[in-house]
Amino acid sequence: MENHVVRTTDFDHGITAIDTDYVRPLLDASHLVVDHGRAAFVDTGVNASVPLLLEALRQKGVDVADVDYVFLTHVHLDHAGGAGRLMQRLPNASAVLHPRGARHMIEPSKLVKGSEAVYGKERVREMYGDIAAIPEKRVYVVADGEELVLGERTLQCIFTEGHARHHYCLADPASGGVFTGDSFGISYRDFDTGKGEFIFPTTTPVHFDPVEAHKAIDRIMALSPGCLYLTHYSKVTDLPRLANDMHRRIDDFVAIATLHAGAPERTQAMQESMFAYLRKELEEHGFTTDDRTLHGLLDIDVTLNTMGLEHWLDH
Repeated sequence: MENHVVRTTDFDHGITAIDTDYVRPLLDASHLVVDHGRAAFVDTGVNASVPLLLEALRQKGVDVADVDYVFLTHVHLDHAGGAGRLMQRLPNASAVLHPRGARHMIEPSKLVKGSEAVYGKERVREMYGDIAAIPEKRVYVVADGEELVLGERTLQCIFTEGHARHHYCLADPASGGVFTGDSFGISYRDFDTGKGEFIFPTTTPVHFDPVEAHKAIDRIMALSPGCLYLTHYSKVTDLPRLANDMHRRIDDFVAIATLHAGAPERTQAMQESMFAYLRKELEEHGFTTDDRTLHGLLDIDVTLNTMGLEHWLDH
């Protein structure tokens, strides 16, 4: 087998963050959990990520037959685009999905159309390739609060809306952690400073709901986690501060949307306002760089967040 260069970060309790190499380094993580010879992936990245996930598995000395679960926190393609192709390589794994997301992985055409509405047909093909369906018999539809056993640890699925209506988080009492998908926002390691981690919401189309987004943070914090594993990007620990920042910034994003709701060039006004807001917040956090570099780090999120906020305004 061809060796693929894979960036990984090992944590305690058998958890490894794998850089899926989506868009740019350290933007999108899949997490591998290994316990007593059994393994699970939490989120998968895209089709091009699959060789990296398999290489990380090989480096851990785990056979593909020993992967029991592919947990998909939700079905947005940066989290689940590679799941169908990965499942083809994992003979014994079940894909664990929220009841609202399962049908979209069994028959992905609507999911692809939704992504094309956001990015355009050509860009979707370029970023994601052909999305492979997962056979229905290999999909496990999970219930809110349901527990699944991996090796000798128990993992619990907790439904969280706000970012997507088909979203759940995965609580892992063995590590004291929660795999949050996008329900606890985005915290790129690029923005870490002496003040710690920087976090902000992801309000991508089409399900953003500020009331539910606040509830999701509260539900995650009610589990009293010691750390969180975000898909964008991996482990954060200063949770009371980050939760407060998330609550405040959800409200600030809504205020930006409301302020520009009637603007003639609404999209541009919201994007400029959100970029300026995040730049100011980052400066207060002790992170400074030139605007060109900052645009490179933030533009994809500013664009998608604005689209999600506009959809929320219109509906």
